[in-house]
Amino acid sequence: MEPHETTLKVHYICQTYVEKKSGHAQQGSLEIGKQIQYTTASEAQERAERECRSADTVGADAYMVSEDPNSGEVSVPTFLARFGNVPENDSF
Repeated sequence: MEPHETTLKVHYICQTYVEKKSGHAQQGSLEIGKQIQYTTASEAQERAERECRSADTVGADAYMVSEDPNSGEVSVPTFLARFGNVPENDSF
């Protein structure tokens, strides 16, 4: 029997953020708006840049993650580009 080879699957994602108002002081916090998957890093980066200019969006990230199809484990995100108001890396 041959050893089973693992081929990681890479996902390129554009994730947008919207501001959520809460409480009487109307202090805003960020929440995820949309997550859109692409086949290339440049497509995700271009979309994040466009989305950041939208009136509905306060920020956008383009990032990649690797998934092991056998175990379902997903890597920590590697940021390709960050635009506008986005969360700190630790809170991702």
